[in-house]
Amino acid sequence: MSKGVHRIQHTLSIRERLCFFVLRKAMVTIMLKEGKVRIPSGCAIAAVIAKDGERMSGRPIIEAMKPMHDRSNGLGGGFAAYGIYPEYKDLYALHFFFDERATRKNCEIFLKERFEIVKSEIMPTRKIPTITDEPIIWRYFVTPLRSVLDSMQLDEKEFVVRTVMKINTEMPGAYVFSSGKNMGTFKAVGFPEDVGEFYRLDEYEGYSWTAHGRYPTNTPGWWGGAHPFTLLDYSIVHNGEISSYDANRRYIEMFGYKCNLQTDTEVITYIFDYLVRVQGLTLGEAASVVAAPFWSTIANKTDIEDKEKHTYLRTLFPSLLVTGPFSIVLGFNGGLMALNDRLKLRSMVVGEKDNKVYIASEEAAIRVMEPNAENIWAPAGGEPVIINVKEGCF
Repeated sequence: MSKGVHRIQHTLSIRERLCFFVLRKAMVTIMLKEGKVRIPSGCAIAAVIAKDGERMSGRPIIEAMKPMHDRSNGLGGGFAAYGIYPEYKDLYALHFFFDERATRKNCEIFLKERFEIVKSEIMPTRKIPTITDEPIIWRYFVTPLRSVLDSMQLDEKEFVVRTVMKINTEMPGAYVFSSGKNMGTFKAVGFPEDVGEFYRLDEYEGYSWTAHGRYPTNTPGWWGGAHPFTLLDYSIVHNGEISSYDANRRYIEMFGYKCNLQTDTEVITYIFDYLVRVQGLTLGEAASVVAAPFWSTIANKTDIEDKEKHTYLRTLFPSLLVTGPFSIVLGFNGGLMALNDRLKLRSMVVGEKDNKVYIASEEAAIRVMEPNAENIWAPAGGEPVIINVKEGCF
C-alpha cells in the first residue's frame, strides 16, 4: 500500500476507515471487469512484402508473431495476404462470418440478386484446441452483375462498398470481413500464431503479408473485431489507441460508411478508402492528412510548394487528423505503407534483405522472418514508408 494511502487512513475515524476499504474493494472489483481495465500499450503488428512479386508461404509471418506473444492477450489475431487467389484474381473474394446456416442461406439469396457467384465454399480450417466457438466461415468469389451496376449508376468498387456496409449493418448474424480482389483476411479470437494454424495459412502463398496480435482496451474481443480490418483491397493492422475516434467517425459516416464496431482501426480503414479511392489522393498525401504535421512545422517549411500542399490538406480535411498513439500498416494490391503517429508514441521498425522489406513492432519479429535482415531502422513520426511491388509482378 502506498504512503499516500497510509496518510489518508491515519486521519480517518474507524467508521470512515471501514467505508474507505469497502469503497476501495468495490473499485478494484469494477476495474477488473471486461472493458474497464485500460492497458493501451499492447498489440503487435508485422508485415513482409516481396518487391519482385515473389509469392511466399504464410509460415514466416506466423512465426514472426511468436516473439511478440505477450503484446496480445488472446482476444484477437489475424492476417491479410495479397496475391493468394491468382486463379480468381479478377473476382471479389468475400469472406464471411455467419452465426447460423439460415443466416447464410438468406444472405446468399441477397448476394445472388447483386452478383454472379462463381464459387462458394466453406473456408478451409484445421481444428486446434486453442481456437474455439468459431462461427460459420464462408467465402464467395463474385463479380457484380452489370445490369445492377447500370441501374444503380455505380462503378463496381463503390457498389461492393455499399453492399458490404448494407450486410454488416442490416443483416444480424452476417459479417463481411474481407472484400478485395486477389487478397484475403483471416482473423479470429485467439493468439495470432494459433489463428494462422487454424486457417492453414502455411498452405497459401502471397507476395505480401500483414499480421496482428490484439490487446483490446475498449471493446470486447470477438471474431469480427480482430484485425486486420479491410474494405476492398485496403487492410489495416494497428497498434495504439487514438483519441480522435469520435471526430473521425462522425465525419467519415457522412459519406456512407458505417462504423459498427466502435473500434478505431475500423475508422482508420474507412479514412484511407475515402482519401485514396474516393478523393483521389496519393498514399503520401493521405498520410499527410492522417498524421498531419503540426502547424508550426508547416510554417517553418522552406519549400513553398510543399508548404502550400500541407496547408491545403490540413485545411480541407481537419476532421480526418488521427490523434493519439498509433503505428499502422496499410496493405493494398501491389504494396504496403507503414505509418506512425506524428509524435511516434508506438514502436515500429523496418528492415530489408534482398527484394524483401520487413515491418514489425519489434526487431525480434523481423529477425525471425529474416535472421540476416539489413538496414534496420525506425521510421520517424508521421513519415510514411511506402513499398510498391514492381509493376507487372503482382
